[in-house]
Amino acid sequence: MAEIATIARPYAEALFQVAKSQDLAAWGQQLDALAQVAQDADLRQFADHPKASAQQVFDVMAAAAKTALAPGVQNFLRTVIENGRLAALPAIVAQYHTLANAASGVSDAQIFSAFEISAEQLAELKGTLEKRFGRKLDAHVQLEPSLIGGVRVVVGDEVLDTSVKARLERMKVALTA
Repeated sequence: MAEIATIARPYAEALFQVAKSQDLAAWGQQLDALAQVAQDADLRQFADHPKASAQQVFDVMAAAAKTALAPGVQNFLRTVIENGRLAALPAIVAQYHTLANAASGVSDAQIFSAFEISAEQLAELKGTLEKRFGRKLDAHVQLEPSLIGGVRVVVGDEVLDTSVKARLERMKVALTA
């Protein structure tokens, strides 16, 4: 894993430097679409085939992304394909988002919830979490029924776990100690 992160870093930094003069958010959406496509095992098998040209792989990826790609994003994708770094594309995109968020003073927050969260509840939770973590957050919600109730929030390397499952685990440890 560290090897892919090491490969991804210079690509992400160069991509961010170019994207700063463009629309960071629009590039981020296009890159997210490409990262989703790059995670497909069949596509990577096609890209690794010796008879598949770089242009063919580019055309398939651009079509599968189902979004118009800016010229700079197209150039980036061509470079990644030509250098055989398609497997690192999701890591490159993740590092790009980290750089873009740091530049705008925002951090990604992954919220795991046992139940659906309405837009009003999310706005209230996001406000509370921004006060707790001391920075603006870009929140993404993911359902995880095993939590039983409550939420688990991951911001960078910080975790705030207020789930029922975590409380039960703490009670179990306290009772068996």
